[in-house]
Amino acid sequence: MSDARRVIASSLFKDRTDGFIALGVVAVVMMLIIPLPTFLLDALMAINLVLALLILLIVLYTKKPTDFNVFPTILLVTTVFGLALNVSSTRLMLTLGAGFDGRMINAFSTFVVGSGGTEGLVVGFIIFIVIIAVQAVVITKGATRIAEVAARFALDALPGKQMAIEAEYNSGAISEEESFRRKNQLQQEVDFYGAMDGSSKFVSGNVKIGILITVVNILGGVIIGVVIHGEPISAAVGTYIAFAIGDGLLSQFPALLVSTATGIIVTRSVSDGTFGSDVSTQFSRDSRIYWIGAFVLAGFALLPGFPWYVLIPLACMLGFLAYRLGKKKMKTEEAAAVKAAEARKPKDDTGEMSPVVPLDPLSLELGYGLIPLVDRDKGAELLERVHRIRRESALDLGLVIPRIRIIDNMRLEPSEYCFKIKGVDVGRGKIRMGYFMCIVSGNVTEEIPGEKTKDPAFGLPAIWISEDKREQAERAGYTVVDPPSIIATHLTEIIKRHAAEILGRQETQSILEGLKKDYPAVVEEAQKALSLGEIQKVLQALLEEQVSIRNMVAILEALADYGPVTKDIQFLTEKSRQALARQICLQYADEDRMLHVLTIDHALEQKIVESRVETSSGVMSALEPAVQNAWIKALSRSVAAMQEQGLFPVILCSEAARFLVRSSSYRELPNLVILSVPEIVADITVEQVGEIRLES
Repeated sequence: MSDARRVIASSLFKDRTDGFIALGVVAVVMMLIIPLPTFLLDALMAINLVLALLILLIVLYTKKPTDFNVFPTILLVTTVFGLALNVSSTRLMLTLGAGFDGRMINAFSTFVVGSGGTEGLVVGFIIFIVIIAVQAVVITKGATRIAEVAARFALDALPGKQMAIEAEYNSGAISEEESFRRKNQLQQEVDFYGAMDGSSKFVSGNVKIGILITVVNILGGVIIGVVIHGEPISAAVGTYIAFAIGDGLLSQFPALLVSTATGIIVTRSVSDGTFGSDVSTQFSRDSRIYWIGAFVLAGFALLPGFPWYVLIPLACMLGFLAYRLGKKKMKTEEAAAVKAAEARKPKDDTGEMSPVVPLDPLSLELGYGLIPLVDRDKGAELLERVHRIRRESALDLGLVIPRIRIIDNMRLEPSEYCFKIKGVDVGRGKIRMGYFMCIVSGNVTEEIPGEKTKDPAFGLPAIWISEDKREQAERAGYTVVDPPSIIATHLTEIIKRHAAEILGRQETQSILEGLKKDYPAVVEEAQKALSLGEIQKVLQALLEEQVSIRNMVAILEALADYGPVTKDIQFLTEKSRQALARQICLQYADEDRMLHVLTIDHALEQKIVESRVETSSGVMSALEPAVQNAWIKALSRSVAAMQEQGLFPVILCSEAARFLVRSSSYRELPNLVILSVPEIVADITVEQVGEIRLES
């Protein structure tokens, strides 16, 4: 009950605060029209003065400008509040004349002007003009200009800062939550300086209108006092000038505090601490400047006519401060030297090591010559491509690739890179920085000289050329690729080939937990029928054959249907493929929804089915060596003939033979696509291009 009461009380207090603020803003606007009694005017003027002081103190103790992001709105409210007080005081002064009894205005007037007399009026008026000039020409104009420049620079720098945050996230230096927090903070900073650019005009407008109101008070007061109240012109001038000066100072002094706060907050964009901490830190870095200042003051004291009794104590104070700062710096340097010496000591290797040495799911190691590809100062184009590849892989395969750790490896050659999955090398290549790789395709019309090499992703023949030959190579029909694209393409192929290795049980559990939010019944039924490891093996079997697992609902429904019947992973994989039949057919069909296939001679297919054997690692085909060699030759010949026709080779066989056909050809043709008859949907047209049969 106590917690509920606290929640209700907090909610009511918040609602009341919003209501009080709304009521106050409306009241400030209404003050421009409704006349106020003198005692209420005094109270509101005192509140205005205290509010301006509080704003200045908050700015001084704020570490970052965006921590006080309500400041632009506060500027508007305080400006309107001050103008409303000016209007109310003007109405009362012109109405009551010499009988005006506003204590705050009279107090300021007496303090500046004095007891009276022409000399006091002139001095008070000069002081008022000086304060107005300082505020208008120096503080307000400078703050307005700084706000304009800060807003422009913050907006111009926004894309670059966002790219830097994205690069840190892609390299694994920060988490997704930290990336989101920094981007949100960056957007708040841009919005803040944009608002300050406009709200600084409130301060400059307040100064100008303050001068106008003072002139109106003097002229209007003299006219009303002489014409309406019948006062002597000297008495009217003395009375209304004193009132106008007091009212002007009382309104411009809070405005001066607020404009000072405006200048401070827009000039502290590069600070990470409060104004006081920054001053303390930056004014105490070097003791030499205080020694020099002390000697200069002592030298002035020795000259005739200078007040030695002022300069000598100041010189002594600066000398004492310089001595203290020097001692403090020596202690800091000694402590740093001791800490550095301790760090250089050989560490005791006899201590206990962690029983688990974690490995990265996927990492990219670079030789030192390739570090510019991930250097943020040079664009870090590779980092952006890696992030894009992770996103595309999630859409294509349905597998969210963990963050790819990019590190430098001094054991690699300077131009070499290496991909590792859980610490094991799965692919590597060499890059010539400043050169382009030209991959030889079937459309090359002109041979261009260059250093011969091979494309690391597909093993295709290629050459290295300089940048000045790039256009010539493109015209000649070569596929021209820059260094970041070479690594990015290789990474894409690594992910496709080894997606099953990347998918572990923890990743499988994360997929199920994410799906359970929207499809709890499907996930729970599948988990009742099969264990986490069995579901993982089915998903791995699909990924091994480049089948996307993005449609997890269809896969889990198939597993829930057949899981209670059998735990055979091969059988469950085939049923999952059939649940994804349309997806698989469209993956290999042409634009006319036609599937060009090779079929297998019935007798040969029957031999493959009869060669089925059970092993500890599952079911596989065990053809006789002579038959196996003849089968691979016939298969390779048919696939090559189909590729020469410009068609993508797809093998179509029975459901019973599909997995055995794959197991018998995987070593020689690992990327061969093999479909079963139940995987062909009704609206896909099948065209038989040829039949695979053994030579007699």
